[in-house]
Amino acid sequence: MKNKEKIDAYYAKEQPFKEGIGILRKLALKTPLTETFKWGSPVYTIDNKNVLGILAFKNHFSIWFFQGVFLSDPIKVLVNAQEGKTKAMRHWKFNSINEIDEETVLNYFQEAISNQKKGKVYLPKKEKITTLPPLLNDAMEKNAELKHNYNQLPPYKQREYHEYIGGAKQEKTKRTRLDKCIPLILKGKGLHDRFRNKS
Repeated sequence: MKNKEKIDAYYAKEQPFKEGIGILRKLALKTPLTETFKWGSPVYTIDNKNVLGILAFKNHFSIWFFQGVFLSDPIKVLVNAQEGKTKAMRHWKFNSINEIDEETVLNYFQEAISNQKKGKVYLPKKEKITTLPPLLNDAMEKNAELKHNYNQLPPYKQREYHEYIGGAKQEKTKRTRLDKCIPLILKGKGLHDRFRNKS
């Protein structure tokens, strides 16, 4: 089934909020957004970037703004669906078609489009590992030379070892990385020195 057929089938399905999502679709199609189908529901894009989605649930229907964190939200309707997990996405929940103010919805759509065109996109920051990984700490406690050489390294090289070893998710991977790092530290080298020294 092609995207167009999937989208039409989604909006045609008999369910309590069929009329509501139909109105939201009509508004989305008044904008320059491109209608597509992803993750089992209609998604609207600009320049192939996701801007918003329209979904019907059991007890409500919603607009999902993929970069909703940047919307000014003048009437304070946007919520974070999963606090602590969802970083950029926000959704606007409706319980009936009476809650749809078409002009306001269009304003939110236009702001979301404008933000996407300006490149206002949430990029998660990679968490820096500042504490010494336990495996590295244990290895240094057992090897005075390793500890001495490590302490002689500049802070940025120490940090590279922190992040490389501590950043592994599995204990087995941490140990493999530690085994790779120990000979380098004993030689007084940084993790990435061999790349830095290439001209």
